[in-house]
Amino acid sequence: MIAEPSNPKPRLFDKVREVARLRHLSLRTEQAYLQWIRRYIFFHHKRHPDQMAEAEIRAFISHLAVERGVTASTQTVALSALLFLYRDVLKQDLPYVSNIERAQKPKRVPVVFTRDETKRVLANLQGTHALIAGLLYGSGLRLMECARLRVKDIDFNYRQITVRDGKGEKDRITMLPARLKHPLMRHLQRVRTLHLDDLAAGYGEVFLPYALAVKYPNAPTMWAWQYVFPAASLSTDPRSGVRRRHHVSQSAIQKAVRDAIRKAGISKHASCHTFRHSFATHLLEQGYDIRTVQELLGHKDVKTTMIYTHVLNRGGRGVQSPIDM
Repeated sequence: MIAEPSNPKPRLFDKVREVARLRHLSLRTEQAYLQWIRRYIFFHHKRHPDQMAEAEIRAFISHLAVERGVTASTQTVALSALLFLYRDVLKQDLPYVSNIERAQKPKRVPVVFTRDETKRVLANLQGTHALIAGLLYGSGLRLMECARLRVKDIDFNYRQITVRDGKGEKDRITMLPARLKHPLMRHLQRVRTLHLDDLAAGYGEVFLPYALAVKYPNAPTMWAWQYVFPAASLSTDPRSGVRRRHHVSQSAIQKAVRDAIRKAGISKHASCHTFRHSFATHLLEQGYDIRTVQELLGHKDVKTTMIYTHVLNRGGRGVQSPIDM
């Protein structure tokens, strides 16, 4: 097991944080990059990255796949962190890192709920968790996309939701299910009361990305910019030190959904993301065009959306079993 640093060099890591924030990387990405940079340094016996280059990067990334057995996505994040360190922080003209032993990316068919299973899971959720799960399934949102929704991004008249800065920093529009329109409106009435209470207590500011708070100084306290699903309590921003109300915790939603799946008696290895898989699969079952589903999901390539046709064609859907012939 790779030892973790007890006293990392503050100047290097401070510089990494500074550049990460200048490039508007998310806090989670910043933390992940710092972790991989630390592990890289300690893998090479605490040598400074200035003293290393392509060969050392190749050795570390290959080690992750061959000896540590990490997944392909984990290996990609580690490589991205090191390329960020050299190209953006240390300003070194690093060439393409070749001859890396790549982790194999398994080809797996996504886990999907049947319509009955979806209803059973949703029936075992209550309050805000039920509303969030309803949007994951009814609108095809990712969990983080749902948690980060702002009031201004929901259009009740056109019954649509605008997803801002989704995966790949892309915006897209998806539907707002008619069944969730009124429950969501009632939920926002409660959230607005909470926001007014925060303002009265001297808080009420919300985090805004990309220096929008500087461009629009009044926006952080405006109702339109508030989170649709705010946290239950105030917290201190780890970057700015400002005390404010963040969005709801992802882990709390994940736990609630896991409990609901167990109570529904479903033995599938499912999670919050299974609702998104089910959204796409059920739309295709209804006969909607795959390009439409691709647009709603925000996939860059239709090949990504095509995986749901594999779900439709497995088992008895595409091939007749010889025992039934």
